Amino acid sequence: MANVPQFVLASASPARLRLLRSAGINPVVCPSQFDESQIKTTNPVDLVQMLAQGKAEAVAGQFPQSLVLGCDSVLALAGEIHGKPSSPTEAIARWQQMRGRVGALYTGHALIDTTHPKTLVRSRMTEVYFADVSDHEIEAYVASGEPLNCAGCFALEGKGGLLIEQLVGCHSNVIGLSMPLLRQMVAELGYDITQYWQ
Repeated sequence: MANVPQFVLASASPARLRLLRSAGINPVVCPSQFDESQIKTTNPVDLVQMLAQGKAEAVAGQFPQSLVLGCDSVLALAGEIHGKPSSPTEAIARWQQMRGRVGALYTGHALIDTTHPKTLVRSRMTEVYFADVSDHEIEAYVASGEPLNCAGCFALEGKGGLLIEQLVGCHSNVIGLSMPLLRQMVAELGYDITQYWQ
């Protein structure tokens, strides 16, 4: 087996870092300064894939002989795309719109092998069934501050997990990184994910 390139996470997301570490992967963390506003599309698959690729490409040049992972997530609800809420007021309004409904959480994944160089870009979608929560629960959740840093306005692995009825599809995708998809992408580039276990 060839030398194993170091693994780089081009994201400041603590949730993605926790997912990787819980799977035995301890990446170099290098948040990208990619300007997300330059991507203009209303197609959620295209959007998350272009954002993920932009983030990975923004840092790939700094890391020869590495696998560089960029990710981005959005929630689509009734055809409308949502990223992180801009304010507590927006978060409350968003939750009042989402409760009792089903959203589609899309996460784009871009993995760049800077050794060869080769880039893979994929996405995965998970259906999220939101609980029919009360205004009081919504206001208390937003007041906790947790949903303000999350695409889709909730953190599945935090207090937001109490407000989700069920998921259909990949669970970790909702946290920001589909672990099964990552394993497939690493294998497609010719590496073995178990080589990164620590």
